[in-house]
Amino acid sequence: MNISELNVGQGNVEVEGTISEVGDVRSFDKFGKELKVANAMLKDDSGSIKLTLWNDDVEKYKEGDKIKMINGYVNEFQGEKQLTSGKFGSIEKAGSTGESTESEASEPVAEEAAEPTEETTEPTEETAEAEPTEESKEETPAEEATEESEEVKEPEETTF
Repeated sequence: MNISELNVGQGNVEVEGTISEVGDVRSFDKFGKELKVANAMLKDDSGSIKLTLWNDDVEKYKEGDKIKMINGYVNEFQGEKQLTSGKFGSIEKAGSTGESTESEASEPVAEEAAEPTEETTEPTEETAEAEPTEESKEETPAEEATEESEEVKEPEETTF
């Protein structure tokens, strides 16, 4: 699909293009969670559209990156069409052949996590030192005093 074919309200958008510029990153809190957003311009041979980058995508993509939007959504803000990944879409880097290069970087991480190594199963010197010793297991006088001062109150009987 080409950028020139995108219409406001259109969902399930799959389009490729090159990020031609990225605006300033803005941060804000929503329901106690910090979110980041930045506007960019996405171009292909047919035209351009404002691209909204959210959270991790703000740091991941920069000017000159060729990207592929998968399951994106076109909306309108202040009379201008905008493309966003929204809640259900995703953006990935596209190579010169149009294939994702992002998955190559994430595959080894998954393999490493799946296979435990000796380093992850054997205690290291650091963890051995961090384990409690017999001396540290003993209560300190402050802990003993706290336990003695706590009284257990029995519930009072109530009559109806």
